[in-house]
Amino acid sequence: METDRRSRNRTASRTVPAANRSPARDLSRWLVAPWTILVFFPLVAVTTVFWGFWAVALSALSRRLAFYSGAIWAWCLCWASFVRVRVEGRALARRGQSYVILCNHQGDFDILALYGFLGRQFRWVIKQELRRVPFLGWGCAAIGHIFVDRSNSRAAIASLEAAKPRLAGGVSVLFFPEGTRSTDGRLLPFKRGGFVMARQLGLPILPVTISGSLRVLPKRCLFPRPGTIRVRFHPEIDTAAGASLEEIVERTRAAIESGLDASERDA
Repeated sequence: METDRRSRNRTASRTVPAANRSPARDLSRWLVAPWTILVFFPLVAVTTVFWGFWAVALSALSRRLAFYSGAIWAWCLCWASFVRVRVEGRALARRGQSYVILCNHQGDFDILALYGFLGRQFRWVIKQELRRVPFLGWGCAAIGHIFVDRSNSRAAIASLEAAKPRLAGGVSVLFFPEGTRSTDGRLLPFKRGGFVMARQLGLPILPVTISGSLRVLPKRCLFPRPGTIRVRFHPEIDTAAGASLEEIVERTRAAIESGLDASERDA
């Protein structure tokens, strides 16, 4: 029996998904730590100030133009952290069509991957607290991203209502329906806000999967590691075809989950 127990323990240790292993044990994070501290962190500060300023300045001409300040900022930070982003299925999203984009949330690098590489005009739904962050919050407000007070549902609904006129001519709105980052890659329960908004606006839902971000920078980890993040588009989901809200939620969840790696689905 003791031999069988040891065998099971060895097997379990071999099958622990990489996404679940402690970031502190990841040698690649420590190998790039000097670069991260001496180059990447200062670059985050400098580029946030620089492109935040340009977002505010360009928004006086056009919010669409100001959006590219954020895209360049995100692209620079991915490049500087040795993170590459691969996008699949971009042709599934119609040019000029506005969507409610719903995407899973694995870590902070989701923001950079989507902002820098999604290739579409969109506005984030982000927490109200970020508005007060110098340059970052100012730039987001200038571009027209949507700040919501997550502690006040009425105020959050009012913010979404006020943002509806911005979503036209191919400008989409992007939600993380889980509401927070997953700690192990598996999908958390979906909140209904994005689905209700899609119904009210008569916009199709565009499911998008982020995969690999958890391994680059998981929750409660400070140092990113080099890696590849995959962003995968899925076929749009019609919200005006008579399906119930529950059916739309399940179809969206199934689409997003289908794009995850096996280790992220079974973590």
